[in-house]
Amino acid sequence: MHRGRAAVAVDLKDPADLARVQDLIATADAVIEGFRPGVMERLGLGPDVCAARNPRLVFGRITGWGQTGPMAHDVGHDLNYIALSGALSMMGEPDRPPRPPLNVVGDYGGGAMLLVTGVLAALLEAKSTGRGRVVDAAMTDGSALLTSLFHALAARGLWSEARGGNLLDGGAPFYRCYACRDGRFVAVGALEPQFYAALLKGLDIPAEDAPQFDLTGWSGLHARFAAVFATGDRDDWAARFSQTDACVTPVLTLSEAPHHPHNVARGTFAVGDGVQPAPAPRFDGEPPRPAPQPPALSLDEAVALWR
Repeated sequence: MHRGRAAVAVDLKDPADLARVQDLIATADAVIEGFRPGVMERLGLGPDVCAARNPRLVFGRITGWGQTGPMAHDVGHDLNYIALSGALSMMGEPDRPPRPPLNVVGDYGGGAMLLVTGVLAALLEAKSTGRGRVVDAAMTDGSALLTSLFHALAARGLWSEARGGNLLDGGAPFYRCYACRDGRFVAVGALEPQFYAALLKGLDIPAEDAPQFDLTGWSGLHARFAAVFATGDRDDWAARFSQTDACVTPVLTLSEAPHHPHNVARGTFAVGDGVQPAPAPRFDGEPPRPAPQPPALSLDEAVALWR
């Protein structure tokens, strides 16, 4: 995550270092900080001080709870923020506690991505008005925003708060993952009727035996689909459904994904000191991206790395 980033270590409590940072901010387009509320002000780098030297400055602030509110100064992590926003309640199996969805919903989706959106919008405004903005990006706010679809569905009576009983949370037999004979998995996303028909055809299941939206029959279809997928290996199923409209794909591991033909063709992963995701989104005029190659390791190196 730090490749390609210039870094300078400073002591913000040292007057000389603080002055240097203030000089950098005076010519910057934007500043991003992730301290607790009030810390930048105590350091002498609050938005008012910075704006006095650079009126066009966009001041991006990212925290878990936000700059205001009764929990603004509380500690927390991604899991706590998405718990408070309601997002976590929808994750996991129905008969178990909610399962953490890694830290992508709060830290990265609801936090960093929306901070970037706010900073870019403020930069556009500053370009036309000459005045910067303070962007308050809270992971609770952002992860709540990411649940907008489910609030809309619930308002129409189309979403239940019971996990595992809805269209997009694993409740539907045609939108979930299944285990294969080799212990690996496939992802099935056949939401539309024509895609569902292609899924049934690939599984050799007569359409009249598996009505798609008969919710009373979903549990039976879960078991039936699971039994069929368990008869073949993951990559065999992937090959069978390739170039069809069934929306069936292999669930790839982190080490497998860089070498899938589609990802190789697009240069989705970059070659460097190992393999890493390439920047996204991409723009027209970019040079072609080289396909990643696995690092060449001797046996001794591989054993040392494993240890």
